[in-house]
Amino acid sequence: MKNDEVKDFRSGYVSIIGRPNVGKSTLLNSILGEKIAIVTPKPQTTRNKIMGIKTLPDAQIIFIDTPGIHRPRHKLGETMVRTALEALNEVDVILFMVEPYEPGKGDRAIIDLLKRVQSPVFLLINKIDIVKKSDILLIIDHFKGLYPFKEIIPVSAIKQDGISLLIKTIHDYLPSGPTYYPDDLITDQMERFMVSEIIREKAMDMTEEELPHSVAVEVAGWKEREDGLISISCNIYVEREGQKAIIIGKRGAMLKSIGSAARVDIEKLLNTKVFLELWVKVKKNWRNDKQLLNELGYK
Repeated sequence: MKNDEVKDFRSGYVSIIGRPNVGKSTLLNSILGEKIAIVTPKPQTTRNKIMGIKTLPDAQIIFIDTPGIHRPRHKLGETMVRTALEALNEVDVILFMVEPYEPGKGDRAIIDLLKRVQSPVFLLINKIDIVKKSDILLIIDHFKGLYPFKEIIPVSAIKQDGISLLIKTIHDYLPSGPTYYPDDLITDQMERFMVSEIIREKAMDMTEEELPHSVAVEVAGWKEREDGLISISCNIYVEREGQKAIIIGKRGAMLKSIGSAARVDIEKLLNTKVFLELWVKVKKNWRNDKQLLNELGYK
């Protein structure tokens, strides 16, 4: 029986919001069982809305992972925050994710924004594996005093604790509706975007604290050969010559390591052999260049 033939089939959109680096992308990857969103220890790594699709026998849940809400310092930051706020008015359920601590200024600012929306809001207390259970109860009390959350669910996205309960609870809040996407589709992101995100993730991970969020990746060439191999050429943009030197590394060692690590994940994504060529280019102040931001997909 197809999903659209199931009696009372449910479907809807769910937005995941929260401060930078609280675990939103990790949660989405955990729910889907596949890595579709960039995950690094650095904040503000998600720059676009990433759509993930969870299809159940009697429901289809479309998740939107948004950039972390923060005080923007450049046009890229403004675009990221605007993207996150727009998602609040497009969904059936909002998941507000926090870390297992008392609400700070950033959490309170987001709660003030939530007071303007009509959609039901769940509070997700993530990373419960790093605190005592007794502490979680105190945290719940603090947040309950700030907003009338429809549901409060403690989870550990990285350990998949509480994920099944979360999915079941979301299901109960969804309206009746059709399947919007094919059963086997888990994201609406194009392959080229996914490839650029994999490369950006590796660059950020391997340069550790040496490189700020001034890295962007553009897929400049994509050629599929008859033998199945895909030849991909990408430009890595940074803002200063010093940053370019960091990514290239001594005798090109860092760039080679980034490319090798990225190629492994890209071949898993595309399920074929890949020849990957990386170029590092300086685009001064690109995060404030509206035309380049549009070309890179940050609209």
